[in-house]
Parts: sequence; structure tokens; C-alpha cells
Amino acid sequence: MSRAMGEALAESRLALAGGDVPIGAVIVAADGRIIGRGHNRRELRHDVLAHAEIEAMREAAQQVGGWNLADCTLVVTLEPCPMCAGACVQAHVGRIVFGAWDAKLGACGSVWDIPRDPHIGHVPEVYGGVREGECVALLADFFADLR
Repeated sequence: MSRAMGEALAESRLALAGGDVPIGAVIVAADGRIIGRGHNRRELRHDVLAHAEIEAMREAAQQVGGWNLADCTLVVTLEPCPMCAGACVQAHVGRIVFGAWDAKLGACGSVWDIPRDPHIGHVPEVYGGVREGECVALLADFFADLR
């Protein structure tokens, strides 16, 4: 998943170039191909839903011709928020892999654990901390520059 995280980091730099929080995501098919890419575009599109994960899932769903992403892995630079974690459950994403933990809004183990909630039928695998240092550094630099 390190290579896929590298692709997600490249997406996060596109968000940064567009003036948004540098979060990037990719969707990896079972055969290892990247079938969806996304980065934060909330500022660019004036769209509260334009999170990296949502953008990547939309593109992947178009590629597979349906909403069910059970055989896919979401790789994202920051732990998904409640909206994105819920979208992963709704799309039946098979695996969620992320870099930086989010102590403020993380919904895959930090603050909440939506994917592993016992009330939800679909339970994806969740792995955090992949290339964590690089993901944290990019976000820390962005927020330091704002201050």
C-alpha cells in the first residue's frame, strides 16, 4: 500500500496547489490498478461534499459501473471524517488505509469508529499509519502557513 499512498500524497499536493487542505485519496481495485483519484476541492468548487475520498469513490464507481466497491481499497492521506467513513460503509469499500490519524474528526478509530460499529452490516478492514510521517508533515506545514 506504500505505492498507493504515494499516489494519494501526489493527489494531496494538487489540493494544496488549489488552495485547499492537502488531503488526497485513491481507490485501488483488487488487481492493483488505481481506478479512482481525488483530492480536496471544497474551496475550488464551493462544495462541502468535495472531500478527497468522495471524489475518488465517485470516479471509481464510474469505472466499475456501479456503486459497490467491495473489492476495492480506499487509500487516503488523513483518517476519514464521519461523512467519508459513512460513505465507505455505504459503498461497501473492502479496505480503508490511511496515513495520518485525526484526533479531531477521525472516524476510523481516533474519535469514532464508524466502519467497525456493530450496528452496521458491512465491516471494511481498516489500517492506519501508512507513511504517517509524510502525511502528517504535509498537513502540519499547511496549517503552520495559515497561522
